[in-house]
Amino acid sequence: MKLKKHMAAFAAAALASIAGIAQAADLPTFKLEMNDGKLNPTRIEVPAGQRIKIEVHNIGKGAAEFESVQLRKEKVLAPGADSFVVIAPLDPGEYKFFDDFHQSAQGVIVAK
Repeated sequence: MKLKKHMAAFAAAALASIAGIAQAADLPTFKLEMNDGKLNPTRIEVPAGQRIKIEVHNIGKGAAEFESVQLRKEKVLAPGADSFVVIAPLDPGEYKFFDDFHQSAQGVIVAK
């Protein structure tokens, strides 16, 4: 019986994960490239009041970390890695982000 309960719990977790990925795929998506201390773009304009997804691509030769203290988000990427962060609906305003491995690389998300 314990095995059946564990299998049911695993199946439920897998379905929840798939549902989360499907929901992330439906969000307004914005692209960010990180390249050894350079961000492209440095300004990302997004709709206020709506969840968004930022696809982060590390095209550099070293590690990069998307970080925003204001948004409480961190994502470490190995060289050549791709990932994403989902951000909860934002109030209108500006939200800073940076590459924690190259702190001079600063950007801003502008919610309008």
